[in-house]
Amino acid sequence: MIGSMNGVFMALDGLIFYIFWEMALIPIYFICAMWGGQNRINITIKFFIYTFVGSLFMLVSLIYLYLKTPVPHSFSIDALMSVALSGGEASLVFLGLFLAFAVKMPVFPFHSWQPDTYTVSPVVGSMLLSGIMLKMGTFGAVRWMMGLAPEGMVQWQMTLIVLAAIGIVYGAVIAIRQNDIKRVVAWSSMSHVGLIAAGLFTMSEAGLQGGFVQMFNHGINVVGLFLVADILEKRLKTRDITTMGGIASKAPIFALLSFIIVCGAMAVPLTNGFPGELLLLKSVFTYNAWLGAFAGLTIIFCAVYMLRIFQLVMFGGTKPSTEHFEEVNSIEGVSLGIVAFFVVILGIFPQSILDMSGSAVKSFFGLCGVENFL
Repeated sequence: MIGSMNGVFMALDGLIFYIFWEMALIPIYFICAMWGGQNRINITIKFFIYTFVGSLFMLVSLIYLYLKTPVPHSFSIDALMSVALSGGEASLVFLGLFLAFAVKMPVFPFHSWQPDTYTVSPVVGSMLLSGIMLKMGTFGAVRWMMGLAPEGMVQWQMTLIVLAAIGIVYGAVIAIRQNDIKRVVAWSSMSHVGLIAAGLFTMSEAGLQGGFVQMFNHGINVVGLFLVADILEKRLKTRDITTMGGIASKAPIFALLSFIIVCGAMAVPLTNGFPGELLLLKSVFTYNAWLGAFAGLTIIFCAVYMLRIFQLVMFGGTKPSTEHFEEVNSIEGVSLGIVAFFVVILGIFPQSILDMSGSAVKSFFGLCGVENFL
C-alpha cells in the first residue's frame, strides 16, 4: 500500500503514474473487504468499480497525449506537457483526467461511494482512504490535470468550482444530521475536500498554497477523528452518538485530546486547520464573491456538527453504556497525543509548511506555465 502511494506521488511518467494509481486500489480493496463491517463486500465492490472506471478515462487521455508526442513517443511528463492541443482537444483530455481525480477526492456528484466505504471500512482503511488516498486525487488534479491541460482547466473552471462549492455545503448539511460518528467524519471529509478542490480550481497562488497546506493538515485531522471514533466504538460497541454521554468525567485526557483534534477540524485560529482554510476561502472569494460567501458557510456548519458530536459524547449525563468508560491506554494516548501535537504546533508555527507549499506553488507555475492561461 505504501509503495503504491509513494509511486503515485513520485512518478514523472504518465504510464508509471497510472500503474501505481491502479496498484493502490488493490490492497485497499482487500483491507476493506476482509476486515470491514456489515455489507462490506457490496460497498467495497461499488468503491472499486467507481474508481476503476474513472481511472480508465484518465488512461485514455494519457494515451491520446502520448500519441501526440514527437516520435519516438514518450509518457514522460515533460513530453506530455509540451504537446500543443486545440481548445476541443484540451477540453476532452481535461475531462478524462478530471473524472479519475473527481471520483478519488471525491467531488460532488461523484461522491456516492465515499460515505458508505468510509463507514464500513476498518479504522485502518478509513484512515488510509481519507488521510492519504483522497490526496492522490487532489495531487493528481494539480500535477497532471492542470499541468497537462491548463487550457481545459480554464474552459471548465467555473463549473468545477461550483461543483466543489456544492459539495462543501452538501456534505456539511448531511453531516449535521448523522448519529453514526464515522458517518459524520466521512461526510465532513467530503465537505473539507470540497473546499480544497474549490481553492485549487481557482488556479491562484493563494488557492494552490492553501490547497497544499490543507491537504497535509486535513490528513492529520481526519486520521485523528477516525482514531477517536475507533476508541469509542471499541469501548462502547456502538457508533451511535445519541447513546453516549458524560465521557469527559470518566476520561478527561481522552476528552482533552479529542477536543484539540475537533478544534483543528473546525479550523479554529492557532490550530493547523486555520492557515490553509483561510487561504482557500480567500482564493474562492477573490475568484467570485458569491461563491466565496457560499463556500464560507463551511465555517458555520463545521462548528455545528463537530461541536454537536463533542457535546453529545463528552458532556451531559452519563449513559448506561458509558458508566464504566476507561481512560485511554498508553498506545491510544500516544497516538492521539501525536495528532494533537501537530494540530497545535502547525497552528502556532505554520510558516514552515507555508514556506514549503509556497516554493512548490512557484515551481508549479514555472514548470507548467499555468499563469499564461489566467
